[in-house]
Amino acid sequence: MAILGDITDSVARTLEGVQIRTEEFLFEPVIRLGVTGLSRSGKTVFITSLVANLLAWGRMPQLRAAADGRLLLTFLQPQPNDAVARFAFEDHMAALTGPDPIWPQSTRSISQLRLSIRVRPTGFLTGLTGPRTVHLDIVDYPGEWLLDLPLLSQSYSEWSAQALDLAQSDGRAETAVGFTDLLAQTDAGTDLNEPQAQALARAFTAYLRAAREAGFSGCAPGRFLMPGDLEGSPALTFAPLPAPTGRVNNTSLYAAFERRFEAYKRIVVKPFFQDHFARIDRQIVLVDALGAINAGPRAVEDLRVAMADILQAFRPGRNSWLSQIMGRRVEKIAFAATKADHLHHSQHAALGAIMEALVADARARAAYRGAATQSFALAALRATIEETVTHDGQTLDCVRGTLAETGREAALYPGELPSDPATLLAPARKGAARWLDADYAVMGFAPPRLTLRPGDGPPHIRMDRALEFLIGDRLL
Repeated sequence: MAILGDITDSVARTLEGVQIRTEEFLFEPVIRLGVTGLSRSGKTVFITSLVANLLAWGRMPQLRAAADGRLLLTFLQPQPNDAVARFAFEDHMAALTGPDPIWPQSTRSISQLRLSIRVRPTGFLTGLTGPRTVHLDIVDYPGEWLLDLPLLSQSYSEWSAQALDLAQSDGRAETAVGFTDLLAQTDAGTDLNEPQAQALARAFTAYLRAAREAGFSGCAPGRFLMPGDLEGSPALTFAPLPAPTGRVNNTSLYAAFERRFEAYKRIVVKPFFQDHFARIDRQIVLVDALGAINAGPRAVEDLRVAMADILQAFRPGRNSWLSQIMGRRVEKIAFAATKADHLHHSQHAALGAIMEALVADARARAAYRGAATQSFALAALRATIEETVTHDGQTLDCVRGTLAETGREAALYPGELPSDPATLLAPARKGAARWLDADYAVMGFAPPRLTLRPGDGPPHIRMDRALEFLIGDRLL
């Protein structure tokens, strides 16, 4: 009966989805834009600035619908999905625009916001129809959850072998000492002992947190870092184990962790994929590339691998009218290196080239399947101004802003990024411990005090170009 119930629920969800997508196709189109980012990429600020700059589009000249005067009206609509939290746009905007602005708290779960855009169509449709409305559903979810999707195709033994190899790799081994020491004292073939299981799960989680703090990107399972209401549940109480020799007893620690790994996929990963991820048709992935460069070659290589893993989770390809009924594919994927305002504009091209090189493998696979991809260097909220200073007789292009830690103004010269990305990626792939001929610094800047004129959103760098790539074709 349970199997019959699962089948009935699945059929009901499919029919409901077909009805919704058919109505959208025939009446008012909906673009579902997924926004995700790995640790410290500035996802909350990005969405807040994106919405604010669509509500007041005076700073969006590269969005053609705005530049052509066809963007007539934008307004927030009620959240369309009653089961998903609404993105707290107003709260985040208040944090950024108050007399003492602060960076808003990052979101730790999925949220959504609907923005409706009234646009005048182009071409011969202008005389046949009046203005039309396009709904933009912005789906905000943690990048760590995206890294969970490859688990769906892995067994516990496969995942364990991969996770243990990663924990013992150069650079990461230092962050995993507590976990690997405990693992060395563990016999996976002995009967399950719950306190021992909890200790292993805590040590594994501590290692994931330490790896993330050290600048590494591929830290999965993601819900170990963002447990929410599942904290302490058996579905989050497991860790990778080496396979015991001989026959595995059903009462063993290894068998218990294998069952919990499958439960994690069933309870956490599959619902996210079915209810949210599979419905996305445009996607932007935010990346703190500067943070990885600052952390060193191993962090850069880890980021490159994570980007490749992320794209494997998508179903890239072109949508047609039939996709509205049979299910969407991700048509466009943007990869964005954030915090471009931490660099003088003379280095933005180098940052963009590095981002392009980091996702080259991922882009090639997406293009083969018919999806369009593009890389950007952007800043969702510009927190600095540029200036040129002379130091020891040398002219340096710097950025000046208010330091988040001290509240003092300072000029920063982070180092000269190489024009050839291979200068960074080659030692990263070889596992170098540090950069041989340069160091790169990253400072944390506080948000600027904003005085916004009517019709202007927050100052940014290339947000309009990224948005034109992602949704410009749907505003024609």
